[in-house]
Amino acid sequence: MSYSANSTRYSQMKYRSCGHSGLKLPIVSLGLWHNFGSVDRFDNMREMCFTAFDNGITHFDLANNYGPTAGSAEENFGRILKNDMSAYRDQLIISTKAGYYMWEGPYGDGGSRKYLISSLDQSLKRMGLEYVDIFYHHRMTPETPLEETVLALSQIVRSGKALYVGLSNYNGETMKRASDLLNELKVPFIINQNSYNIINRTPETNGLLSAAKQEGKGVICFSPLAQGVLTDRYLRGIPSDSRAARNAFLKSSQLTDETLAKIRALNDIASRRGQSLAEMALAWVLKNDAVTSVLIGASSPEQILINLKCVNSPDFDASELKLIDETAFH
Repeated sequence: MSYSANSTRYSQMKYRSCGHSGLKLPIVSLGLWHNFGSVDRFDNMREMCFTAFDNGITHFDLANNYGPTAGSAEENFGRILKNDMSAYRDQLIISTKAGYYMWEGPYGDGGSRKYLISSLDQSLKRMGLEYVDIFYHHRMTPETPLEETVLALSQIVRSGKALYVGLSNYNGETMKRASDLLNELKVPFIINQNSYNIINRTPETNGLLSAAKQEGKGVICFSPLAQGVLTDRYLRGIPSDSRAARNAFLKSSQLTDETLAKIRALNDIASRRGQSLAEMALAWVLKNDAVTSVLIGASSPEQILINLKCVNSPDFDASELKLIDETAFH
């Protein structure tokens, strides 16, 4: 049966301008970092994409090495696009990235012109696309002159292979240097992607949030739930089927007694607000007007629906914010 999108999808989502650009993103976007690889169930991937779009999530975020295996998330998403969602291409924001290791040899990672342009060509082929909406340099690469990376991003836009560019995992100082160069070349650099959540405040401490606001650039935050830590999943310990138990990106050693106690205390605050911990954690990131969107990951359509409750979250009062800070960093 062919997919037909929910006709009321846009009334269920809120959208924010991406910095000073004309592009708006849904305040909740779907990341394909996990659960879209060659080892995962394809029918579940399809249903997650349908559920996301049916509820106003127009932005789907990938990278060249998402999987496993590397590249398979783009391949799977490309199949879904071609077979089910091609009619909606102009209603979608599709992003991908290059910067981390992708293929063997000296040209398979980093920030060189050779790697970035080659990688995007491969990504477009895997997804069956002529262009992506946003192409990111995935990480700072001090071994490559920033000018070279910037010129590669400029060529990518001018070639029509990306409409906008972004920077991921940059600090505030390096982002500002890149922004100056990109602005001089009139490249539409509009967004920064960084990890940010209640217990990881790196974009605050490295100056990224304040620099993005000053430069008029958007910010999209990945791991807003700290790889599942800021959910009810670990309130009673480490489940056998969890990421921490598998020792993947989240290590069981990170879930110390002190961390688990903080999670339970944060959960108590959420309960008093009438929310789940995940809902409160997502709303906490979105309270910052420098943030354009949060990137959620999901393992099921149901999980997407649960996370979407943050769209209509009540505002935080000053006492709640103070208590959250005290709990997270006591």
